[in-house]
Amino acid sequence: MVGRNNEKTVPTGRDKAEQVLQSAIEEFHPAIILASSFSLEDIVLMHMMSKIMNDARVFAIDTGRLNEETYQCAEEVRGATGLKIEWVFPRYEDVQKLEQDKGLFSFRNSLEERHECCQIRKVEPLLRVLEGQKAWITGLRRDQNVTRTELKHVEIDDTHYGITKVNPLLDWDDQAVKRYIEEHSLPYNSLYNIGYTSIGCAPCTRAIEPGEHPRAGRWWWETPEQKECGLHVSYPVQKNLSSNT
Repeated sequence: MVGRNNEKTVPTGRDKAEQVLQSAIEEFHPAIILASSFSLEDIVLMHMMSKIMNDARVFAIDTGRLNEETYQCAEEVRGATGLKIEWVFPRYEDVQKLEQDKGLFSFRNSLEERHECCQIRKVEPLLRVLEGQKAWITGLRRDQNVTRTELKHVEIDDTHYGITKVNPLLDWDDQAVKRYIEEHSLPYNSLYNIGYTSIGCAPCTRAIEPGEHPRAGRWWWETPEQKECGLHVSYPVQKNLSSNT
């Protein structure tokens, strides 16, 4: 990008995000895919991707514990962007064993048991999707959590087969995301209207109170540095499971 007096300017904000996204899609398509949970960030990216390539790829994990509002949002966003959503699911044998052995809420017993549930419902399906891909796209932002401050716009993901991980919205804040949604009249999850700021599985997500951190509603019984499900950080159990897939 060239500015006045032929000086090169470094793209920032929306321009940076669109540039990073377009470059990645042009380089890796069709072996690049967006991981969407239908957060505001993911909806922004789906809209951007639909303008770059009408067959850009998106997948979503149906953990079996999502809110009804998330399914409604998924259908509305699919209609608004025209993008096909590739739904993936946990292995039913693993879910069945977990619930029969430990009940429906074992994830609240300890951090290890919460990781086990996330491993079965989220991480293992993610590994299946990413196997054979060259790159994947996320809606991660640096300001979301202390675990995400060191991320880069484009990086090698050693946790997932060494493929490229693309984070176009890394430098965005809440206002930038909401402004994009409003400017383009995009549908979004109605849970945001009642105080939700980060939406995952229904039993592990709640609305936040005024003044709380935006991620306070996720696994609210844990400390901030523990608030990842394993999709973007690795846990020891992941290596054991991925070696069997």
